[in-house]
Amino acid sequence: MSDGHQHNGHERVPGRQRRRFPGISSRAYEHPADRSALVALRKLSGFDTVFKALSGLLPERSLRLLFLSDSVRVSDRQFAHLNDMLRDACYILDLEKVPPMYVNQDPVPNAMCIGLDEPIIVVTTGLVELLDEEEMRAVVGHEVGHALSGHAVYRTVLLFLTSLAVRVAWIPLGNVAIMAIVTALREWFRKSELSADRAGLLVGQDVQASMRGLMKIAGGNHLHEMNVDAFLEQAEEYESGGDLRDSVLKILNVLPRSHPFTTVRAAELKKWAASRDHQRIMDGHYPRREDDKDASVRDSWRESAGAYAEEVRTSKDPLMKLVSDIAGGAGDLGDRVRRGFGGFTGPKPGPSRPDPADDADGNPPRDQA
Repeated sequence: MSDGHQHNGHERVPGRQRRRFPGISSRAYEHPADRSALVALRKLSGFDTVFKALSGLLPERSLRLLFLSDSVRVSDRQFAHLNDMLRDACYILDLEKVPPMYVNQDPVPNAMCIGLDEPIIVVTTGLVELLDEEEMRAVVGHEVGHALSGHAVYRTVLLFLTSLAVRVAWIPLGNVAIMAIVTALREWFRKSELSADRAGLLVGQDVQASMRGLMKIAGGNHLHEMNVDAFLEQAEEYESGGDLRDSVLKILNVLPRSHPFTTVRAAELKKWAASRDHQRIMDGHYPRREDDKDASVRDSWRESAGAYAEEVRTSKDPLMKLVSDIAGGAGDLGDRVRRGFGGFTGPKPGPSRPDPADDADGNPPRDQA
């Protein structure tokens, strides 16, 4: 726990009691799309064994030796405050084996959990120097959440396949096939990041600290110049702004990314923090690890499909509105297509409203916010 003193230039807040979740299953906090994939993979007999057997082909050993030789391993003698956070996070999420953790010299704020056989956590000096005690606690919880879910196995495979795609780029259609798999894995991994953000909140149990941490990762250590509410408004503007052209650009921008955009992560986490699911966990009602073997693949996929359908239904993005209109058989859809991309940002035309195509000056209708 924190002692209220200064440490490495950071103000350390007084220690406080946080809830613990004995035997909690990662299914409790996983995003439905992430959960469905993991439940299905865990049902495949010997799946983890096969992937771990591949460790000799993957750069895991090299990475372990690299961090051991060229980074600082967190312990009670090195970065002791991070070691306390790590042990605390494992205690709260009831992770029996504490994964090794390293601090790597890199000015770019980042953290990751990788490894096939045993996960290791790496945080950069840029992140350690950027975040305060409670913000860093959420990040450590985020990475422990990855370890508890088994994300490290699949992230390592993603790194391997991405590297393989570059090597087989000269083979006709070889790169296309690999990149199709990589694209699907990236979509899953973006959802797994939302899961890990939730795990970080369960560990830190301070939603404002989680918000601040994401905001700092986006805008740097200028907290006096930033505002959480204004930051979340950016997510709202990003989702609902523009027309169909912007929707396409959003998709192209996010496809190569392994993480969702920071404002989107903040908005998603705030929504989950206010949800009944989060409150039930805090009240002690959550799935137990001992029941993971009985989890239904069909139910998990149904929840995932429902989550995507709800995302489309409630989204303010112009493209998602179009998809929802098509699914709902909107009567004015043809007119909106005829009006062009800008028609997806304006209000739906009513029966008494004149058709913009009939304007006397012949000018096309303006986009409407």
